[in-house]
Amino acid sequence: MIRKFILTAAAVIGLVVPAIAEPLAKDVFGSAPGPTGGAPVSVGGYNRGCVSGAVALPETGPTWQAMRLSRNRNWGHPELVGFLIGLSQAATQLGWRGLYIGDMSQSRGGPMLTGHASHQMGLDADIWMLPPQSLSLSPAQRESISSITVVARNGLGVNGNWTGSHAAIIQSAAMDPRVDRIFLDAAIKVAMCDANGDRGAWLQKLRPTPDHDYHFHVRLHCPPGSPGCQNPAAPVAQLSGNDNGCGAARQELAYRANPSTRPKSQPDPNYRHPRSFRLSEMPRQCQVIGTAR
Repeated sequence: MIRKFILTAAAVIGLVVPAIAEPLAKDVFGSAPGPTGGAPVSVGGYNRGCVSGAVALPETGPTWQAMRLSRNRNWGHPELVGFLIGLSQAATQLGWRGLYIGDMSQSRGGPMLTGHASHQMGLDADIWMLPPQSLSLSPAQRESISSITVVARNGLGVNGNWTGSHAAIIQSAAMDPRVDRIFLDAAIKVAMCDANGDRGAWLQKLRPTPDHDYHFHVRLHCPPGSPGCQNPAAPVAQLSGNDNGCGAARQELAYRANPSTRPKSQPDPNYRHPRSFRLSEMPRQCQVIGTAR
């Protein structure tokens, strides 16, 4: 009986140990030694993907600085790097000295050790709402200073930090055909809808998202040459007619003003944070990219 128990336990352990020992994708991609070579390719989806042939946004340029260098997240598909440099140049014509660029992707994309659920394909970047006062910050300064919120404390509108330059830079980004979506606070979208009379197809790219009051998050379309890239963008939420999502953003502010009116929603019981994915759960091409030497 004891022998049978030992044999059964050994069999169970033999089945379980490999699954437990299999690495988490975040650990593989978070410790990657650098980008892979070859043509740039974005693979998979924004919360379960990777990038091959990524390039780094230079830490400092004439119109930008990459922030939080210790995270090593200033990597992206060349399309993203080119977009950010171009937008930073446009910012100098719109009232700012340039841009402070926050998190992009890791050198091979993939799930991150901390923070974001997305930013995995080299096509996402956070752009600070803080107008640069200097473009010669030291690495230590880039770790210590923080961005600023442009949303009022009650969440019902923008605050005194919001300027026409903020609006112009965001609009410039949204009108770029490479841009798929821009995530920002609902109060910011409402301010831009009000300023434009709800007109402009580019407004539908602005997607109200919590915790995006101190930066706006740009996401590009899948670039050419990336057949394995997926872009499952949901249509913009509208309340009536073709309001480019402005009505839904105003409704969000109404819910903030009177939380008891917000419809109850059920969390997805099948949701898993991307940091929980094992390497084998990533797209096959990402498994190869993540472990390449």
